[in-house]
Amino acid sequence: MSSDDERSEEPDAGAPEQLALIRETVRRAKVPRAKPRTWRGAALAEELPVARVLVNKGALHLDQYFDYAVPEELDADAQPGVRVRVRFGAGGRQVRGGRREGGGLIDGFLVERRASSDYQGALAALAYVVSPEPVLGPELLALCRAVADRYAGSLADVLQLAVPPRNGRAESKASPAPLPPPPAPSPGTWERYTQGPGFLRALAEGGAPRAVWTALPGPHWPEEIARAVAATLASGRGALVVVPDGRAAGRVDAALTTLLGKGHHALLTADSGPEKRYGQWLAVRRGSVRAVVGTRAAMFAPVADLGLVAVWDDGDSSHSDDNAPFPHVREVLELRAAHGRCGFLLGGVNCTVEAAQLVESGWALPLRADRETLRAAAPLVRTVDDGELARDGAARSARLPSLAWQTVRDGLSGGPVLVQVPRRGYAPRLACERCREPARCRHCAGPLQATDRQDLDCAWCGRAETAWRCGACGGVRLRAQIVGARRTAEELGRAFPAVPVRTSGRDHVLDSVPDQPALVVSTPGAEPVAEGGYAAALLLDGWAMVGRPDLRAGEEALRRWTAAAALVRGRSEGGTVVIVAEPTLRPVQALVRWDPVGHARRELAERAELGFPPVSRMASVTGPPEALAAFLATAELPVQAEVLGPVPVPATAAGRPRRPGDAPPGEVWERALIRVPPGRGAALAHALKAASAARTARGSGDPVRIRIDPPDIG
Repeated sequence: MSSDDERSEEPDAGAPEQLALIRETVRRAKVPRAKPRTWRGAALAEELPVARVLVNKGALHLDQYFDYAVPEELDADAQPGVRVRVRFGAGGRQVRGGRREGGGLIDGFLVERRASSDYQGALAALAYVVSPEPVLGPELLALCRAVADRYAGSLADVLQLAVPPRNGRAESKASPAPLPPPPAPSPGTWERYTQGPGFLRALAEGGAPRAVWTALPGPHWPEEIARAVAATLASGRGALVVVPDGRAAGRVDAALTTLLGKGHHALLTADSGPEKRYGQWLAVRRGSVRAVVGTRAAMFAPVADLGLVAVWDDGDSSHSDDNAPFPHVREVLELRAAHGRCGFLLGGVNCTVEAAQLVESGWALPLRADRETLRAAAPLVRTVDDGELARDGAARSARLPSLAWQTVRDGLSGGPVLVQVPRRGYAPRLACERCREPARCRHCAGPLQATDRQDLDCAWCGRAETAWRCGACGGVRLRAQIVGARRTAEELGRAFPAVPVRTSGRDHVLDSVPDQPALVVSTPGAEPVAEGGYAAALLLDGWAMVGRPDLRAGEEALRRWTAAAALVRGRSEGGTVVIVAEPTLRPVQALVRWDPVGHARRELAERAELGFPPVSRMASVTGPPEALAAFLATAELPVQAEVLGPVPVPATAAGRPRRPGDAPPGEVWERALIRVPPGRGAALAHALKAASAARTARGSGDPVRIRIDPPDIG
């Protein structure tokens, strides 16, 4: 029997010895390990042999283009806009055959082909082209550059947000042929607005109207957005709509499908999955689809020949990105409207201060219904004051007055009733005990806080306050009221045992509820849509929302209340809303009158007087105390800049998830606010970016976190 026959009968015999011999041979071999190709000695492309590449490095001191040589073999695929891999970080010493070698492989985008390079030394060659699919066009590149400059960030970081990760399977599939433009739609429910039909007509005729749209309460806003998109498509142009969450995107998607049919638009949300979402994005990039509906990341969607950009509910925190450089959807779409000369539509049942500023400055025109139409569409809003609670002892202990009980009882006879309760974590700010005016610092008008429950200091500039007195009524006593929302919801369930109780919140969000008697308890932002509308709504524990220690507390509370109340049937159908909060508060009065525009205009005037955003431009700089002090000392801020602070920032509680930019557990960070007058925002962003880039290039200790126009400043 041969040795081969023996091995065939005993396949495992000698295997360990053979593997050990192979390993020892490889270990002792003097042949170098295989490396990715360096194109040493390879011929370069005859025409435009230099590729200008943006490498995927978010460091601010590397926020520039780098030149690479284009081998002849890659000439056809190495076109502007494609993804490439290049070697980076080798320095200028490793040069062989006129080519720089070494360094690690890193992703990048090829942005331009050139005949020569401004760099005098030897160039490294492109390692390879990841895909010949061009994903970065000139318009998208210019937009990302403008966003990076506005927010003091790097172009590479913005491109990480703008261009989705590659999916080879989706890239290999062909996109469908584009459909012909649809006919211009009829105005439909846009006729309820004074300038509504004219706005649609301007879009259909190829115009670029800009409007701040205060939508009427009710279920019609998705259809109205769909008609605005259809009017834009009828002119042969594209449209982009950004909404705060997947539920809203689904409603607009359904409205567009009903109005136009399938194939005219793409839905870009995280729920679609990487392959489907990238396939839809490619269809938009290739021009197969001219309309896009999506959530935050869709603000960069490469829609061809853009004719309309629209954002719904711009006050929602979901529109502000949590990744550097933290762009906001509203601001990005404003840039797209200005640079692309396209239409702009900012809509919502509420009105933010930024939206009011757009109207006040004349950049956009108001688009809203007259008071009679609004009064018929909005529900009846009733308030409960402290006097009524005091007259009803049992209701006071339960935080639920008799009016609320009666409203629930009557509402359940005709359909579901919504109960909005503040989510856990709402901590009210300090206010005058007599008139409820927020307590603010005498030096910078920032909110006062009592970190040790005794001494007062400012949350912005850190100055101590030893003799506070209310500027409105002269009172000297403060209050901070926290109420139990969960307990009142439980008592509602016990009071109506025959009625089903549904909950919608962070752990489980309902999309809709049937038109049947039920108690729907929801946290703000998670309210499901009721078929036919809610019969009534209770807005409980208003102090927990109005009293938050934030500049936008009143504006945010009104936005949450109007969003919930807009789901209730109109006054003509018996819809009623009861809000349990101090009736004299400005947001409560705005809700009763259903006047979010008036509230936003008053807030804007007050902020202009005090120098608050959005009238002024503001930036927050956060980091370890030593790093923050060194940064502020070296930054060449504009002459008009005012530095508030620094003050300690709340530490992340043990066991809670850490958000991007939060201090590591156990470390104490500080924050400084820097504000400048109008017109100096670009100078502030440039100064902060330059200081951060210089600090990073020197390797000077811990980095600091810069955020332009922070959504929460206290």
